[in-house]
Amino acid sequence: MREAVDAFARHLSVERNRSTHTVRAYVSDVVSLLDHAVRMGGRSPADVDLAVLRSWLARLRTAGAARTTLARRGAAARTFCAWAYREKLAPADAGQRLASPKGRRELPGVLRSDEATTLVTTPTREPDENPALVLRDRLVLELLYATGIRVAELCGLDLDDVDRARRVVRVFGKGAKERAVPYGAPAEQALDAYLRRGRPALVGPKSGSALLLGARGGRLVATAARRIVSAAATAAGLPHMSPHGLRHSAATHLVEGGADLRAVQEILGHASLSSTQIYTHVSVERLRAAYRQAHPRA
Repeated sequence: MREAVDAFARHLSVERNRSTHTVRAYVSDVVSLLDHAVRMGGRSPADVDLAVLRSWLARLRTAGAARTTLARRGAAARTFCAWAYREKLAPADAGQRLASPKGRRELPGVLRSDEATTLVTTPTREPDENPALVLRDRLVLELLYATGIRVAELCGLDLDDVDRARRVVRVFGKGAKERAVPYGAPAEQALDAYLRRGRPALVGPKSGSALLLGARGGRLVATAARRIVSAAATAAGLPHMSPHGLRHSAATHLVEGGADLRAVQEILGHASLSSTQIYTHVSVERLRAAYRQAHPRA
């Protein structure tokens, strides 16, 4: 079982080029599945049949797992079973007949455009704090909203990834897929101020080519970026907001502004257009809310 898990992890990482986070999540799910198989008397991946898969998901459901969690774990199990069958570790692909519940796609909470502007322009630190960090925080907020990139993509930006002449950032997204994302004039102003007066004051031996730096000179980490966004929302008197919330807001405002859905898909780095279409639903919900509020016969 252990050898199978290790080989499956290598397959995801090397052959399918999955991110570290995805590999970790899938391996965790497969370990849980194989542990359940052992408890049912199994000794190898060949013993993972449909009955084991169904009883595993049923146990998780009984333990209170959400539909989205069950859907994700079912997907991991199907991927593992298909791989085990191709590698001749199992006599059949048991996952082909496994049906798992689809997670309910809930509409993401988004800011209005004026709220987003307030958030990215509200100071998150006291005037007597490190001015370099003030400039860094402002750039973090501006870039997240201007580009709609993920927080990991933001923290992974290097100096060479920014094309200031064209106002475009080169982003390496999920599966190491590269894309170019434009940003606007306010983000360029924040970038200029940070590069002239912020980054030089933060740079240290561990800075390397990282664009965004932490207080100690190393590359900014995702947890710090999340704290910056949360602090900005609190300072602006807005509900709790995360980098992903800013990503949702940016995408929704693009769609509401008339952007082509394919263009928004490319900006966000979605592999499937169905992932982008949720933002049309968000816009419709806003229209319905405005209609209910304003129309006398709503």
